[in-house]
Amino acid sequence: MKHLLSLLILLNFLIPYSNAQNPKVEIATSKGNIELEIYESKAPITAKHFLSNVDQHIFQNACFYRVVRMDNQPFNKVKIEVIQGGLFQDSIVDKMPVIAHETTKETGIFHKDGVISMARAEPGTASTEFFICVGDQPELDYLGHRNPDGQGFAAFGKVTKGMNVVKTIQQLKDNDQMLIEPVQILSITRK
Repeated sequence: MKHLLSLLILLNFLIPYSNAQNPKVEIATSKGNIELEIYESKAPITAKHFLSNVDQHIFQNACFYRVVRMDNQPFNKVKIEVIQGGLFQDSIVDKMPVIAHETTKETGIFHKDGVISMARAEPGTASTEFFICVGDQPELDYLGHRNPDGQGFAAFGKVTKGMNVVKTIQQLKDNDQMLIEPVQILSITRK
């Protein structure tokens, strides 16, 4: 009995509690809902920024507007598969605060199927635009080849429910990766 108690205490320390404590977010879209778990302790800068945008209702009038599939990136040597959303309008996005870049090397959150990450131009320019991976996308990680600077993108959470919605959005008609009819984000709220 004493050994069993010792084993239970040891397991108590080995089993991570973070999953139960991570914030949950729901993205309600015109195509269905997507639920996310936000890895606040692993990616504190990015997660805090995204949750702050959620709490301040920054994503009102947001949409999913870009889809990247194997068939719509003919000139890219390094191919990826994602859907991208956010405020979309550069005139609005450019006025939003930006955050420091947290690489996957720092956070340990890699671009696997369903991972949500921040879109950016240069490191330190992410603000409101984000994407969700469809399938594993290692070229988006630190030292990946999708971005010439090798810094990758800042992953900060994962879809826990609604990947069918993500895949439905990814298959919609596009013109050079931009959706012909963007998918409205009705709300992004904490659960």
